[in-house]
Amino acid sequence: MSAAAISPSLFEAARLGDIRAIARLLETAQPDIRRYARATCRSSADAEDATQEALWILFRHVGTIRSLLALSAWLFSVVRRECLRLARRAGLVPAVDEGEAEAALLLRPEADLRLDVAAAFEALPPHYRDVALMRDVKEMTIDEIAAALGATRQTVKARLHRARALMREYLTR
Repeated sequence: MSAAAISPSLFEAARLGDIRAIARLLETAQPDIRRYARATCRSSADAEDATQEALWILFRHVGTIRSLLALSAWLFSVVRRECLRLARRAGLVPAVDEGEAEAALLLRPEADLRLDVAAAFEALPPHYRDVALMRDVKEMTIDEIAAALGATRQTVKARLHRARALMREYLTR
């Protein structure tokens, strides 16, 4: 989702419960949520269901989202989980809890987890590692990363998505 389309003042007003701001936030987020759902879900019907569920969850939980930067990642994870739930319900994906492996990470001692995350970063190919470090460690924006690397926004987003997927796979195997 393009955080640039959502102003910080709109987000903050929605977070504080302004119903007009929440409605505007939902309107602004809907096209990106729908586009991601169409790319993630197995059918257009599931994509529509996932979009509606994500919007409903955003409406109910907007006050708990810490920052505008966290919004898009949070929303996309909601959509991904909903698409997976719908696929499981249709019997297309085994009913294995995706969160089990990630929950197991939380049971590790913090020192071990830090070492595992560092090893996951090191295991990434350099072009993915650079983007992931700039975004997740240095907290640079997509535009700042694109400028620093001389790449397009789309390239940076694709590399970041792939880097996170590879790290998740590394940490949960």
